[in-house]
Amino acid sequence: MREPDVVPRLSRPRKLHRPTDAIRSAGRLLVCLALTGTLVGCAQTLSALSGRAAAPSSREAFLFRKPGAAYPSLAPLMRRVTPAVVNIAVDAVVRIEENPLLSDPDFRRFMERFGMEVPEEGDTERRQSVGSGLIVDSERGYVLTNKHLLEGATAIEVTLKDRRSYRARLLGSDEGTDLAVLQIPAVGIAPLAFGDSKTLEVGDFVIAVGNPFGLGQTVTSGIVSAVGRSGVGDARLGELVQTDASINPGNSGGPLINLAGEVVGINTALMGPTGGNVGIGFAVPSNRARAALARVLARRRGG
Repeated sequence: MREPDVVPRLSRPRKLHRPTDAIRSAGRLLVCLALTGTLVGCAQTLSALSGRAAAPSSREAFLFRKPGAAYPSLAPLMRRVTPAVVNIAVDAVVRIEENPLLSDPDFRRFMERFGMEVPEEGDTERRQSVGSGLIVDSERGYVLTNKHLLEGATAIEVTLKDRRSYRARLLGSDEGTDLAVLQIPAVGIAPLAFGDSKTLEVGDFVIAVGNPFGLGQTVTSGIVSAVGRSGVGDARLGELVQTDASINPGNSGGPLINLAGEVVGINTALMGPTGGNVGIGFAVPSNRARAALARVLARRRGG
């Protein structure tokens, strides 16, 4: 038997008989249109924002960009910063550190047997060391560096990035921060500005510039690992900024810089079993360094 055709039942549109129904319907329509416009506007805004994040279309999308390329680079920042960072070479006469072996009679006889001179207590030796510094006043030739680098110094030589070298003189030092101020002739180099170290947070990107192992100017990067770190260097240095940016012997006195090109610390110490970098370095916060600089210069002026 043939199945009967199924005829769909059509619902008739509702007739509006009362004026209140018409008003309510018109109100609902206006609300719907308003919501639709709002949603569309939000969608367009989100689309625009996501488009900028996914595919930058202007040079303002990155703070620093490689010239002629579409990827970010710190090279433009380093071109501006590194001329003010200097290498420091020091000739010094220092007392020979006491060694338990020197008081051992058998060891002394061994050295004498092979014609080796046995150091006596109070003897001194000539020593050469290398470190880093930064120009903080180019007109007056002021260079900020670490005090411990200059211990027993008889001659200090400051070398700029462009290989110009100058004999420097020590203007003064600050024991509490292990900082010292040198002076060289006036140089036409823009000095580095100090940033506010109080704003540093764990995770902020930082860059260390210095002269590790006497290799010459070297740039390393990392993050702030901790702030307010104390108990480093027999607690003599107060609270320090800890960073995992590579800091090695020779980096002492060089700047720790944020991504705005501001000095947020002065590299001063490292922690490692072999005296090399293991990702734990320390810097004197820039606010303390700036205060130390002011104290040294005030004493120099007799103020």
